[in-house]
Amino acid sequence: MATARGCGHGGEGGERRGEIGSIVRSLGCFPTEAELHELLAKVEEEEPTGYIPLEKFLPVMTKVLLERSYRPIPEDVLLHAFEALDENKCGYITKEELVKYLTEEGEPFTQEEMEDMLSTALDPETNTVRYRDYISMMVVDESQDLPL
Repeated sequence: MATARGCGHGGEGGERRGEIGSIVRSLGCFPTEAELHELLAKVEEEEPTGYIPLEKFLPVMTKVLLERSYRPIPEDVLLHAFEALDENKCGYITKEELVKYLTEEGEPFTQEEMEDMLSTALDPETNTVRYRDYISMMVVDESQDLPL
């Protein structure tokens, strides 16, 4: 049985369940954690092995891509969200504030997600996230067709 394999992390049995979110996001889809759990429920075996079979993953992911499901959040919405967190209206958020907001509020980030975000967003000299710069790096141009 063929299994989904991403970056060689999956071993002989296929892609690890926990890495599917990274694969889906690398394809330009941005599901919430709840949506990702729904997606995983569609592709998992009845007896979960911790790996996702390729023959189940491909049709589901193809449909997601063709329907352009899990679209990214628009730039203006992201900017508004960061501005709401920036109580002093100074154009940046400290690392400590961001970690607090994203791990204790709403749908909390995992430690790995937090580390990934900070590795890109954080200015190491000031230990802050200049959110306009970060948003401009992260925005996806939806006018371009997805490579299939």
